[in-house]
Amino acid sequence: MDEDTTTIEKIVSEHPKNDTQLEEEVDEPNGTTTTEMEEEVDTTREAEEETQIEESSKEIEVAPALIAVHPCGDSVVVAVGSELRVFNLRTNSSVLIGDGSKEQLHKDSIRAVRFSEGGKFLVSAGDDKLVKIWDAGTWQCIGCLDADKRVSAVAISKEEQFVCFADKFGVVWAVSLKELNQDTTLSNEKPVPILSHYCSIITSLEFSPDDRYIVSADRDSKIRVTVFPKNHLAGAHEIQSFCLGHSEYVSCVAFVQSSDQSQSYLLSGSGDSTVRLWDFVSGSLLCTCDVGAKAGLSMESHPAVTDLSASHDGSLVAVATQSFQGVLLISCNLSAESLSVVKVVSFPGETFVPTKLASGSSAELLWMVSGVSSLPGAKASCLARVKVASGFNRTAEDSHEDELTLLDDSEITGGEKLLEKLQGSMRVESELLSAAADAVRAAMSNLLMKKQYTVENRDFRKRRRNDRKLKKL
Repeated sequence: MDEDTTTIEKIVSEHPKNDTQLEEEVDEPNGTTTTEMEEEVDTTREAEEETQIEESSKEIEVAPALIAVHPCGDSVVVAVGSELRVFNLRTNSSVLIGDGSKEQLHKDSIRAVRFSEGGKFLVSAGDDKLVKIWDAGTWQCIGCLDADKRVSAVAISKEEQFVCFADKFGVVWAVSLKELNQDTTLSNEKPVPILSHYCSIITSLEFSPDDRYIVSADRDSKIRVTVFPKNHLAGAHEIQSFCLGHSEYVSCVAFVQSSDQSQSYLLSGSGDSTVRLWDFVSGSLLCTCDVGAKAGLSMESHPAVTDLSASHDGSLVAVATQSFQGVLLISCNLSAESLSVVKVVSFPGETFVPTKLASGSSAELLWMVSGVSSLPGAKASCLARVKVASGFNRTAEDSHEDELTLLDDSEITGGEKLLEKLQGSMRVESELLSAAADAVRAAMSNLLMKKQYTVENRDFRKRRRNDRKLKKL
């Protein structure tokens, strides 16, 4: 033991106890000290608080329905709960994924699903800590990666060479797909951690159009732009920029390119009800669009932006928000580096608040899904409703003349067969959709909004942390 440590221990042992300490250690009649009694009370209170938190989490531990469209329009996928539902738009038929056995399927709610840029792969991941890579032609599972924590986001490089995924502890992992070909499966590659957001849930993950950067957004309103390493095994240590400006969690990010593809920009949506345009290389904020106000929503209704989907030429962006029964269309003028809401599209009739948007590059269709992984009182374990609108991939100037048009169920390619497969049933009650929208809003708020505690609870939590530190000394 060194001299400094010995001196400190000597001072502590010789230091007289103050009056407060002496009073706390007066024996009670039953032989229990006041300090011990207070510790028992705190322990009981702590247990009660943790029980309340656990019960509250169980009530709202649900996942929103997701949708992905093949870039060439070959197929459409809906993920709801642990189910992955696939419909082939070319053959007008449902698809059985894998070998049909439950061993190849997910065992808990899917939190991320997306096609690769070339349409060769589909990646799904979620709460079962599994990342599954599917051949989008044969629909066989060609790779299954184990994650340490629940997975919150996935990304695939444009050249289809890498898959990255993020977990709820803020760590981004990467795995190479270079060994994959038509006759092999991903068996020897293991994911490696490449960067971290230090215990902040990562909500969105994207590769830049040239695969040079990987962009990660988190619950703490940060967007990090990192240079993707040439050797992923060495980690990603070069931070290009931070895009800072949102006042709440960042829910989604998407890249848009100029018509000649010479310039790329980043779009972001947030719990602060704004969509923002960024020069992501420098981290400069170029424009802010308050979509909640344009939709006529008050902040009390929690009009968080839940998803973005850009048209193929990047001139038009569809925006989904919580509490709004429809979508907003934003004109993205990249030459002027500006955003403006050009249309607020409301969906009449049944309650339909989109939880996810998707579009392919080969058709002027915007695909939307609303639903939830579980809902008390519902007959089906998973609830999903799919809608499609035409006229999306027209330029922003044309959209004034030919606005986004919601298709009737009978007008959707695949019709009843498609809806039966993707929704699980042909009809979904409007009351259940309304309840599902409320459940998703509550779950996302619990997961992504920072907790607000009363002064009493904050003091109690602070004292509890300090007590734990003292016990370790």
